[in-house]
Amino acid sequence: MKIIILAAGMGTRLNLNAPKCLTELFTKETILDRQLESLSHHVDKKDIIVVVGYKSDLIKAKYHDYCFVENLNYKNTNTAKSLLLALNNIDSNNNIVWLNGDVVFDKEIIKFLIKSTKSSMLVNSGVVGEEEVKYKINKDGTIKSVSKIINDGLGEAVGLNRINRNDLKKFKLCLEKCANDDYFEKAIELLINQGSKVYPIDISDYFCCEIDTKEDLNSVNTYLKENLND
Repeated sequence: MKIIILAAGMGTRLNLNAPKCLTELFTKETILDRQLESLSHHVDKKDIIVVVGYKSDLIKAKYHDYCFVENLNYKNTNTAKSLLLALNNIDSNNNIVWLNGDVVFDKEIIKFLIKSTKSSMLVNSGVVGEEEVKYKINKDGTIKSVSKIINDGLGEAVGLNRINRNDLKKFKLCLEKCANDDYFEKAIELLINQGSKVYPIDISDYFCCEIDTKEDLNSVNTYLKENLND
Protein backbone atom coordinates (compact mmCIF):
# COMPACT_ATOMS: atom_id res chain seq x y z
CA MET A 1 0.00 0.00 0.00
CA LYS A 2 1.07 3.55 -0.80
CA ILE A 3 -0.17 6.73 0.86
CA ILE A 4 -0.33 10.06 -0.97
CA ILE A 5 -0.72 13.42 0.78
CA LEU A 6 -1.73 16.31 -1.49
CA ALA A 7 0.02 19.44 -0.21
CA ALA A 8 0.85 21.49 -3.32
CA GLY A 9 -1.75 24.26 -3.02
CA MET A 10 -1.24 27.87 -2.02
CA GLY A 11 -3.98 28.12 0.62
CA THR A 12 -4.78 31.72 -0.23
CA ARG A 13 -7.93 31.89 1.91
CA LEU A 14 -5.98 31.06 5.05
CA ASN A 15 -3.42 33.74 4.15
CA LEU A 16 -0.53 32.45 6.28
CA ASN A 17 2.19 32.84 3.63
CA ALA A 18 3.15 29.16 3.99
CA PRO A 19 1.82 25.78 2.83
CA LYS A 20 -1.36 24.94 4.72
CA CYS A 21 0.03 21.60 5.86
CA LEU A 22 2.60 23.51 7.95
CA THR A 23 -0.10 25.38 9.87
CA GLU A 24 0.53 24.99 13.59
CA LEU A 25 -2.38 23.69 15.64
CA PHE A 26 -3.27 24.22 19.28
CA THR A 27 -1.34 21.06 20.11
CA LYS A 28 1.89 22.66 18.73
CA GLU A 29 1.99 20.08 15.93
CA THR A 30 1.47 21.01 12.29
CA ILE A 31 -1.40 19.56 10.26
CA LEU A 32 1.14 17.39 8.44
CA ASP A 33 2.73 16.28 11.74
CA ARG A 34 -0.65 15.02 12.87
CA GLN A 35 -1.37 13.24 9.60
CA LEU A 36 2.02 11.54 9.48
CA GLU A 37 1.76 10.39 13.08
CA SER A 38 -1.59 8.79 12.34
CA LEU A 39 -0.25 7.09 9.22
CA SER A 40 2.87 5.84 11.03
CA HIS A 41 0.79 3.23 12.87
CA HIS A 42 -0.11 1.57 9.57
CA VAL A 43 2.66 2.09 6.98
CA ASP A 44 6.38 2.77 6.82
CA LYS A 45 7.43 6.31 5.93
CA LYS A 46 8.98 5.02 2.68
CA ASP A 47 5.43 4.24 1.54
CA ILE A 48 4.23 7.82 2.05
CA ILE A 49 4.49 10.33 -0.80
CA VAL A 50 3.86 14.03 -0.28
CA VAL A 51 2.95 16.09 -3.33
CA VAL A 52 4.40 19.58 -2.89
CA GLY A 53 4.32 22.81 -4.86
CA TYR A 54 3.89 26.15 -3.13
CA LYS A 55 7.00 26.89 -1.03
CA SER A 56 7.95 23.23 -1.32
CA ASP A 57 11.37 23.88 0.20
CA LEU A 58 9.75 24.54 3.59
CA ILE A 59 8.03 21.16 3.59
CA LYS A 60 11.06 19.28 2.27
CA ALA A 61 13.34 20.81 4.89
CA LYS A 62 11.08 19.83 7.79
CA TYR A 63 10.25 16.33 6.53
CA HIS A 64 13.45 15.53 4.65
CA ASP A 65 13.25 11.77 5.23
CA TYR A 66 9.96 11.39 3.33
CA CYS A 67 9.36 10.93 -0.40
CA PHE A 68 8.21 13.92 -2.44
CA VAL A 69 6.71 14.56 -5.85
CA GLU A 70 6.84 18.15 -7.05
CA ASN A 71 3.95 19.81 -8.87
CA LEU A 72 5.82 22.60 -10.63
CA ASN A 73 2.55 23.84 -12.14
CA TYR A 74 0.76 24.14 -8.79
CA LYS A 75 -0.47 27.67 -9.56
CA ASN A 76 -2.49 26.45 -12.52
CA THR A 77 -3.57 22.95 -11.49
CA ASN A 78 -5.79 21.42 -8.85
CA THR A 79 -5.84 18.17 -6.88
CA ALA A 80 -6.64 15.91 -9.86
CA LYS A 81 -3.31 16.71 -11.53
CA SER A 82 -1.35 16.61 -8.27
CA LEU A 83 -2.72 13.15 -7.57
CA LEU A 84 -1.89 12.01 -11.12
CA LEU A 85 1.71 13.17 -10.71
CA ALA A 86 2.07 11.02 -7.62
CA LEU A 87 0.40 7.98 -9.18
CA ASN A 88 2.72 8.20 -12.17
CA ASN A 89 5.55 7.56 -9.71
CA ILE A 90 3.94 4.48 -8.14
CA ASP A 91 3.71 0.91 -9.39
CA SER A 92 0.14 0.17 -10.50
CA ASN A 93 0.10 -3.02 -8.43
CA ASN A 94 -0.43 -1.04 -5.23
CA ASN A 95 -3.56 -0.16 -3.31
CA ILE A 96 -3.63 3.62 -2.84
CA VAL A 97 -4.89 5.78 0.01
CA TRP A 98 -4.72 9.53 -0.45
CA LEU A 99 -5.74 12.57 1.53
CA ASN A 100 -5.73 16.31 1.27
CA GLY A 101 -2.88 17.89 3.20
CA ASP A 102 -5.14 20.35 5.00
CA VAL A 103 -7.45 17.91 6.81
CA VAL A 104 -7.38 17.46 10.58
CA PHE A 105 -9.09 14.30 11.76
CA ASP A 106 -9.38 11.91 14.67
CA LYS A 107 -6.32 9.79 14.15
CA GLU A 108 -8.10 6.44 14.24
CA ILE A 109 -10.26 7.06 11.15
CA ILE A 110 -7.41 6.32 8.76
CA LYS A 111 -7.70 2.66 9.76
CA PHE A 112 -11.03 2.40 7.96
CA LEU A 113 -9.32 3.03 4.63
CA ILE A 114 -6.27 0.94 5.44
CA LYS A 115 -8.41 -2.07 6.36
CA SER A 116 -11.00 -1.66 3.59
CA THR A 117 -11.01 -4.25 0.82
CA LYS A 118 -12.81 -1.94 -1.63
CA SER A 119 -12.28 1.38 -3.37
CA SER A 120 -13.76 3.71 -0.77
CA MET A 121 -14.16 7.26 0.43
CA LEU A 122 -14.70 8.60 3.92
CA VAL A 123 -17.88 10.65 4.24
CA ASN A 124 -20.12 12.13 6.87
CA SER A 125 -23.83 12.77 6.84
CA GLY A 126 -25.77 15.95 7.52
CA VAL A 127 -26.14 19.51 6.27
CA VAL A 128 -23.21 20.57 4.06
CA GLY A 129 -22.11 24.05 3.01
CA GLU A 130 -22.13 25.21 -0.60
CA GLU A 131 -18.33 25.10 -0.88
CA GLU A 132 -17.99 21.56 0.48
CA VAL A 133 -17.71 18.41 -1.64
CA LYS A 134 -21.01 16.55 -1.41
CA TYR A 135 -22.08 13.05 -2.40
CA LYS A 136 -25.08 10.91 -3.31
CA ILE A 137 -25.39 7.13 -3.26
CA ASN A 138 -26.99 4.47 -5.45
CA LYS A 139 -29.62 2.02 -4.27
CA ASP A 140 -26.87 -0.55 -3.72
CA GLY A 141 -25.13 1.81 -1.29
CA THR A 142 -22.22 2.75 -3.56
CA ILE A 143 -21.27 6.31 -4.46
CA LYS A 144 -23.41 7.72 -7.29
CA SER A 145 -21.89 11.19 -7.58
CA VAL A 146 -19.42 13.39 -5.70
CA SER A 147 -18.76 17.10 -6.31
CA LYS A 148 -19.32 20.59 -4.99
CA ILE A 149 -22.28 21.22 -7.30
CA ILE A 150 -24.56 18.45 -6.03
CA ASN A 151 -27.93 19.57 -4.71
CA ASP A 152 -29.39 17.78 -1.68
CA GLY A 153 -26.22 15.84 -0.96
CA LEU A 154 -26.29 13.33 1.89
CA GLY A 155 -23.24 14.90 3.50
CA GLU A 156 -19.61 15.73 2.86
CA ALA A 157 -16.85 13.72 1.23
CA VAL A 158 -14.09 14.62 3.67
CA GLY A 159 -11.01 14.23 1.47
CA LEU A 160 -9.66 10.81 2.51
CA ASN A 161 -10.02 8.07 -0.09
CA ARG A 162 -8.86 4.66 -1.30
CA ILE A 163 -8.49 3.17 -4.77
CA ASN A 164 -7.78 -0.55 -5.01
CA ARG A 165 -5.17 -1.82 -7.42
CA ASN A 166 -7.78 -3.35 -9.74
CA ASP A 167 -9.24 0.13 -10.33
CA LEU A 168 -5.95 2.01 -10.44
CA LYS A 169 -5.14 1.97 -14.16
CA LYS A 170 -8.65 3.11 -15.06
CA PHE A 171 -8.52 5.77 -12.37
CA LYS A 172 -5.27 7.20 -13.74
CA LEU A 173 -6.87 7.48 -17.18
CA CYS A 174 -9.79 9.33 -15.56
CA LEU A 175 -7.36 11.75 -13.90
CA GLU A 176 -5.72 12.35 -17.27
CA LYS A 177 -9.11 13.33 -18.70
CA CYS A 178 -9.64 15.93 -15.96
CA ALA A 179 -9.06 19.61 -16.68
CA ASN A 180 -6.26 21.40 -14.87
CA ASP A 181 -8.69 23.06 -12.46
CA ASP A 182 -10.60 19.88 -11.57
CA TYR A 183 -10.59 18.33 -8.13
CA PHE A 184 -9.80 14.60 -7.94
CA GLU A 185 -13.48 13.94 -7.23
CA LYS A 186 -14.12 14.56 -10.93
CA ALA A 187 -11.98 11.51 -11.74
CA ILE A 188 -13.87 9.45 -9.16
CA GLU A 189 -17.13 10.33 -10.91
CA LEU A 190 -15.64 9.38 -14.29
CA LEU A 191 -14.49 6.06 -12.81
CA ILE A 192 -17.96 5.37 -11.42
CA ASN A 193 -19.54 6.21 -14.78
CA GLN A 194 -17.35 3.49 -16.31
CA GLY A 195 -18.87 0.91 -14.00
CA SER A 196 -16.41 0.79 -11.11
CA LYS A 197 -17.87 0.81 -7.61
CA VAL A 198 -16.72 3.16 -4.87
CA TYR A 199 -18.10 2.62 -1.38
CA PRO A 200 -18.79 5.29 1.26
CA ILE A 201 -17.49 4.82 4.79
CA ASP A 202 -19.47 7.01 7.16
CA ILE A 203 -17.28 8.57 9.86
CA SER A 204 -19.93 10.95 11.23
CA ASP A 205 -19.10 9.84 14.78
CA TYR A 206 -15.54 11.15 14.40
CA PHE A 207 -14.02 14.59 13.98
CA CYS A 208 -12.74 15.54 10.54
CA CYS A 209 -12.33 19.08 9.22
CA GLU A 210 -10.63 20.57 6.18
CA ILE A 211 -8.93 23.86 7.03
CA ASP A 212 -9.64 26.43 4.33
CA THR A 213 -10.18 29.57 6.41
CA LYS A 214 -9.19 31.04 9.74
CA GLU A 215 -12.67 30.17 10.98
CA ASP A 216 -11.96 26.53 10.14
CA LEU A 217 -8.65 26.74 11.99
CA ASN A 218 -10.36 28.23 15.04
CA SER A 219 -12.94 25.43 15.02
CA VAL A 220 -10.24 22.77 14.82
CA ASN A 221 -8.24 24.33 17.63
CA THR A 222 -11.33 24.55 19.81
CA TYR A 223 -11.97 20.85 19.24
CA LEU A 224 -8.34 19.93 19.98
CA LYS A 225 -8.35 22.01 23.16
CA GLU A 226 -11.44 20.19 24.37
CA ASN A 227 -10.05 16.76 23.47
CA LEU A 228 -6.42 16.94 24.51
CA ASN A 229 -6.11 13.19 25.01
CA ASP A 230 -7.15 12.34 21.42
